[in-house]
Amino acid sequence: MSSSAFLTSADDRYFEDYVVGDVHRFGRIAVEEAEVISFARQFDPQPFHIDPDAAREGPFGGLIASGWHTAGLMMRLLTDHFLSSVASYGSPGIDELRWLRPVRPGDALSLRVTIREAIPSRSKPDRGMVRCFIEVLDQTGAVAMSLVAMVLVGRRPA
Repeated sequence: MSSSAFLTSADDRYFEDYVVGDVHRFGRIAVEEAEVISFARQFDPQPFHIDPDAAREGPFGGLIASGWHTAGLMMRLLTDHFLSSVASYGSPGIDELRWLRPVRPGDALSLRVTIREAIPSRSKPDRGMVRCFIEVLDQTGAVAMSLVAMVLVGRRPA
């Protein structure tokens, strides 16, 4: 596997630009306490996500972000740096989602994306499926979350 940068910008990125074996590392997004609490109050209101005092006494020894909030932050970075802005056709799903370590206010997250497969569609020749392994890294380089994502991407016009 080689570490690389895309040779094309997101506004000129097509299926052919996602090369199997390439590893892309990018992004930096801060985890803010107010956002952790706000997200959790609406979507995942467990004490270790919404109450700093209760969280200190809880199983994680402090406030942590909901895993779903972490997934949302990952999606922001993926959209900003990895996905095509002209040929992304969405995703049929993800596999193997794992929350491996807590994400806390004050953390700074980035992504490491390894392209595992790039398969042209047999039924729709104008697109292909890119399967990639995504790791959400904290500021120390530790993997906080990982998943396998499938992305449909349009082929470069002739």
